[in-house]
Amino acid sequence: MPNITLKAIPSKLHRALKSRAKAHHRSLNKEVIATLQAATDPARRFDSTAPAGDAKAARSLFSRVITAKEISSWTKQGRL
Repeated sequence: MPNITLKAIPSKLHRALKSRAKAHHRSLNKEVIATLQAATDPARRFDSTAPAGDAKAARSLFSRVITAKEISSWTKQGRL
């Protein structure tokens, strides 16, 4: 199996990868491999229409119009 050596990884990126590895119960090496696989998997390419569809589906759960102020408040409370 081929090997890759990464040099000069920014500290912030390194911390983020370590945090993700811990959250996923993986080693840092396995987390990097999983991240690279997800980034290069053609089936997981970003679909620019998906966020709009997700927003419409979420919006349909409410019986009234939700304001940006309410959403901001919920976000600050950790509800979103």
